[in-house]
Amino acid sequence: MGKQEEYEETETESKSSDVEQYEETETESKSSDDDDEEDEEPEKWKKHYSSKHRMLLVGEGDFSFSVSLARAFGSASNLVSTTVDNEDDIAKKYSNGVRNVRELEEKGGIVLYGVDAKEMSQHFFLRTQRFDRIVYNFPHVGFLFREASYCQIQLNKRLIKGYLSNAKVLVKQDKGEIHVTHKEGDPYDKWDLVKKAEKIGLVLQEIVPFSRCDYPGYDNKRAHGSLSDAPFRLGDSSTYKFKPNHSSKLKQIIK
Repeated sequence: MGKQEEYEETETESKSSDVEQYEETETESKSSDDDDEEDEEPEKWKKHYSSKHRMLLVGEGDFSFSVSLARAFGSASNLVSTTVDNEDDIAKKYSNGVRNVRELEEKGGIVLYGVDAKEMSQHFFLRTQRFDRIVYNFPHVGFLFREASYCQIQLNKRLIKGYLSNAKVLVKQDKGEIHVTHKEGDPYDKWDLVKKAEKIGLVLQEIVPFSRCDYPGYDNKRAHGSLSDAPFRLGDSSTYKFKPNHSSKLKQIIK
């Protein structure tokens, strides 16, 4: 065999080997991609909330609302649940508090203590995060005065304003939503929820009726005083959904 023929044969074998190796690598890569797709969990919904939403739950009592979502999703890895209480308070105030926290953490959730809704955007961890949904169910400062008294209403209005202002910082600006579940009627209508939100630069998207039955295992708690573990009457309640008002921001820029 001549040198030219020997060279061409060697080159052909080399190319053939390279092609086989490339095809084998590509097949393995496709197989790996397919495996990744199979491993990806399907999206699960519970009412307005998805397992794909990065969620911040504010003012949790015994954490039963967070647990209800985690069970529906099959995981709590997308949840950050907060309370103004410390760990000892949770154990003292709620019969199922410690158990619920343990379940959340075992399911991959993050639980934060001592988080004031009026200052949460300055929290060392939360200020580094942005959320698809921020939820506060039945915000209330506690039963310091009569529910319909001027002082009690003003304190609750201050809480609402602080929460909305801080949530606006932490919510994703493009598609995030801020939710408040709120009792309807007097004196709660005097809290001026929608008006407060509009002044802060939020726009009301939707109001939907709230039913505790939609969240199996959720126990609304009084959270304050000697009856902290007792439920309170929900009556007619609704979830208010707000989004950042980008049009007002644009007007300010134009001015």
